[in-house]
Amino acid sequence: MMTHLFEPLTVRGVTLRNRIGVSPMCQYSYVDGFSNEWQLVHLGGRAVGGAGLVIAEATAVEARGRITPDDLGIWSDAHVEPLQRVTSFLKEYGAVAGIQIAHAGRKASNRRPWDGGGGPIPLGEPRGWPVVGASPIPFDTGYQAPHELSQDEIYAVQAAFRDAAVRALAAGFEWLEIHAAHGYLIHSFYSPLSNQRTDSYGGSFENRIRFLMETVRLVRPVWPERLPLAVRISGTDWVEGGWKVEESVELARCLKAEGVDLIDCSSGGNVVHAKVPVGAGYQVPISEAVRRGAGILTASVGLVTSPVQADEIIRNGRADLVLLGRELLRDPYWPLHAAQVLKQPPPVPAQYLRAF
Repeated sequence: MMTHLFEPLTVRGVTLRNRIGVSPMCQYSYVDGFSNEWQLVHLGGRAVGGAGLVIAEATAVEARGRITPDDLGIWSDAHVEPLQRVTSFLKEYGAVAGIQIAHAGRKASNRRPWDGGGGPIPLGEPRGWPVVGASPIPFDTGYQAPHELSQDEIYAVQAAFRDAAVRALAAGFEWLEIHAAHGYLIHSFYSPLSNQRTDSYGGSFENRIRFLMETVRLVRPVWPERLPLAVRISGTDWVEGGWKVEESVELARCLKAEGVDLIDCSSGGNVVHAKVPVGAGYQVPISEAVRRGAGILTASVGLVTSPVQADEIIRNGRADLVLLGRELLRDPYWPLHAAQVLKQPPPVPAQYLRAF
């Protein structure tokens, strides 16, 4: 019998009840990086709704690594306790609690999308701060030219990822994802469009992926052997001369050798002029190529909206896990409805059985 959307997935010592995950989605709703009632209700609702994996949004490993001043953070031990309330609730209602640790790099210090349309905060404004990156290349007009990280500064940021992993474990998370996509700091190192360095972190493929590889080598030893480690990548920059899917396959092979269990395959986000062929399941070919080319588990994300579509991705071996974003914002109970459509037992909480 072929694998389907509602078949459990075991990765190391963790089993997801189905192949549906909540993609990490920024909520821009926190003060000084601290989790709060909004996150508890937002993520808790998706666990009640039947998702197998619930991944907390991009969580900054240092304060200057936030996309906006209102982002979630895990750069201090004080951030741990509020997150424990969230992970405890997710587990109680059958979901595996995941977290994405991140650094926004040159795309940091922005306004929230609903605050005047978002965009960079000028350095002179109270809530803005200097940004860092692989090279002093601004993301776009109006953005700061980032400070180019020195080698010692690189080591310090990598150590912040390691420390964030330790805190994530203390907070009760059982699935860790390193954010290396969407033009944020790690992506800005491996993409030739944003990395013009001439040292050991620039130039060749091996040098450009060095930042990520070294980060994984720091994180994996402090993240327990029994727990899964994932990495989100931008599978392609969608620009001539940029990062390509073929390089993603090779990167995935390297990451697998370092103990990474799954590649979360997204794309783009590093340059504003990319021509992205947005459409239903437009990133699925990336997860399929990485899965088959590197022999590693993959997650597919991006405009997956219907149960039949999601099930097809799993049944045909195009990914091992489907992450939904906006569709789960529209319908927190999408997994329950999908189970009914696909004629599978829905993972209904006892409190809601009377409705099913």
